[in-house]
Amino acid sequence: MTTAPWRDPALPAAARVDDLLSRMTLEEKTAQLYGVWVGATATDGGEVAPLQREMTADYEWDELITHGLGQLTRPFGTAPVDPVLGARALARAQRRIAGAGRFGIPAIAHEECLAGFTAWQATAYPVPLAWGATFDPELVEEMARRIGQDLRSVGVHQGLAPVLDVVRDLRWGRVEETIGEDPYLVGTVGAAYVRGLESAGIIATLKHFAGYASSAGARNQAPVRAGIREFADVTLPPFELALREGGARSVMAAYNDTDGVPAHADTGLLTELLREQWGFTGTVVSDYFGIGFLQTLHRVAGTEAEAAHAALAAGVDVELPTLKCYGTPLLEAVRAGSVPESLIDRAARRVLLQKCELGLLDEDWDPEPAGRITLDSAANRALARRLAEESVVLLDNPDGLLPLAPDTRIAVVGPRADDALAMLGCYSFPSHVLTHHPEVPTGVEIPTLLESLRAELPDAKVTFAEGCGVSDPDTSGFEEAVARTAEADVCVAVLGDRAGLFGRGTSGEGCDASDLHIPGAQGELLDALVATGVPVVLILLTGRPYALGRWDGRLAAVVQAFFPGEEGGPAVAGVLSGRVNPSGRLPVSVPRVPGGQPWTYLQPPLGLKAGVTNLDPTPLYPFGHGRAYTAFTWEDFTGGPQTEVDTDGSYDVSVTVRNTGERAGAEVVQLYLHDPVASVTRPDVRLIGYRRLELEPGEASRVTFRFDADLSAFTDRQGRRVVEPGALELRLGASSTEVRHVARLTLTGPVRELGVERRLRCETESAKVSAAVPGD
Repeated sequence: MTTAPWRDPALPAAARVDDLLSRMTLEEKTAQLYGVWVGATATDGGEVAPLQREMTADYEWDELITHGLGQLTRPFGTAPVDPVLGARALARAQRRIAGAGRFGIPAIAHEECLAGFTAWQATAYPVPLAWGATFDPELVEEMARRIGQDLRSVGVHQGLAPVLDVVRDLRWGRVEETIGEDPYLVGTVGAAYVRGLESAGIIATLKHFAGYASSAGARNQAPVRAGIREFADVTLPPFELALREGGARSVMAAYNDTDGVPAHADTGLLTELLREQWGFTGTVVSDYFGIGFLQTLHRVAGTEAEAAHAALAAGVDVELPTLKCYGTPLLEAVRAGSVPESLIDRAARRVLLQKCELGLLDEDWDPEPAGRITLDSAANRALARRLAEESVVLLDNPDGLLPLAPDTRIAVVGPRADDALAMLGCYSFPSHVLTHHPEVPTGVEIPTLLESLRAELPDAKVTFAEGCGVSDPDTSGFEEAVARTAEADVCVAVLGDRAGLFGRGTSGEGCDASDLHIPGAQGELLDALVATGVPVVLILLTGRPYALGRWDGRLAAVVQAFFPGEEGGPAVAGVLSGRVNPSGRLPVSVPRVPGGQPWTYLQPPLGLKAGVTNLDPTPLYPFGHGRAYTAFTWEDFTGGPQTEVDTDGSYDVSVTVRNTGERAGAEVVQLYLHDPVASVTRPDVRLIGYRRLELEPGEASRVTFRFDADLSAFTDRQGRRVVEPGALELRLGASSTEVRHVARLTLTGPVRELGVERRLRCETESAKVSAAVPGD
């Protein structure tokens, strides 16, 4: 028996796929371009995707799979499924798909994995905003690798993460899904996540390409009116970094339109930029129902066939989550001659190349799970704990009340103190899916902060009062909360968000905020607690920052945790007890006042405080800010020997950081660029490098940043990315405003135009220069 060339693993993948395509019918090729979402219509008002029921087409499964199938949508993330039984069921489904078609090709199974595998009994890690707060890409990469291994263990091939949108308006509901408000932080941490997921053999999917977080009025799926320079210098760099350094093999088109062009129909974005300029060779998938939305929401297509043509021509290879436009409407349009079959061939070739890479075209392909399936292992939980601990940000501790005394009287108050879901973001399985299945247990252990604090401080006398709900205005619980506080030595007020979808929460997809007041009556509850005169420690468990200027100078301490995951309770309790020395840094600014949005720290001069308006946007706590229970000195700062650097040159700055306190801790050294004069307005400062240093008492480390002139580049008036000659400042700081040292230099030479091979990362290195000395 002669093996067909497309089955021969010794041949190059391209040759195998070309042979296979030559044998396939139009129906078989088109079948590779859509997914099927089993159970998508079996919901009753509990959608986990926008317009889920309305946008799902009818199909007959057995008939459909005779032509093959491109994707299986969320076999574990649609309803509670036992992981072992689910893996067996997925294997059976794959055998049916392979057995029904002429070529025996299985589907690619994809899942959400934004804050861990979104499946029942899987580890719920901190949300991406918490990853940003760690300033620790290596730890994020390790987390992603574990997530990828768990996905692989049950037969999943593709993960729909990470989100690389840069926050532009803190009111947007999906801030929790982002890594922060700075493109360099988002890009470096996001690329680390991609490396981890891809190292486990999982296709990482970058989203949302591009501009989604810049929506007008912070409304989900609203139009984007960003200019070309903002798009080029803020929106796109994280995607470029994640593709070049992370090796992501898939990109998801965004829901939004930018300047009137929907991303799903944007040839300039999906083909000319992504493929022709950046050299991307993977697959572009639609966001859920995004192709159909070209007809129903954007109204740039009159029929489903026109929507399919527009998306396919622009470069969208796969329709997710289920067939709507790439099914019968597309087939009929090709037969009618209104859509060229070459577009089908182009997309099918990309899909089949990916399946070939995954081994799905090999004769020895086997869908059965190998090994023991455990989605919330002890190792996973330990990693989730470490990530949560590193992400907690101590915003303020003016009088050193924290850590708490071990035998103190503590009144724990607030609606987030004794609710396990207070730890989880909207794409965690319990918040995303289980809210529609109240009869099903959570599936993983999630200690509340109240439980964790009692375990952390067993000798303390801890009382509790809820005080109020998360979002309702009812104040009837204030009296008990005030009474418990008055009896205590300290009050721990635990306030924050409830993650949800499409208005069912205060944070999450479709849960956008009109302003940045703490939701519901929680602000009034905090006022009542402060009025008792008992010291109040504010704990925020949120998906976005909220305005805190109203309580500036009135609180004993402020701790911010961005949905820290299943181990978030012990992590925050550890910070309160002192077991954990806080080391998180803000990936987003904390505003002083709740209005005056949008604002992030990436502001040109006119975006800063000025005498021509009464609105002062200066944040209460700036980007990069965070305190610790130890002290650090920054010594022996040196810049390069020269003050002039060519526009294609580099310049080193170094500093020694010493832990002068009595306990181990971490300092995050941040490098910012200030460009005093440029041909277009530039952000006053922007992050271009950072290094997290773990130091024992008395220990010091010398860190060196290599500034390459490429890092000063921006988009000029002609749309070129250029390095301009002129003066620059390199500012080393503990935050975007807490500058410790400045190096002033001048770029000399001609204006340099950069191509796609430009340097995207500031290389850093560190070395310990002394060890802790006992008795020092």
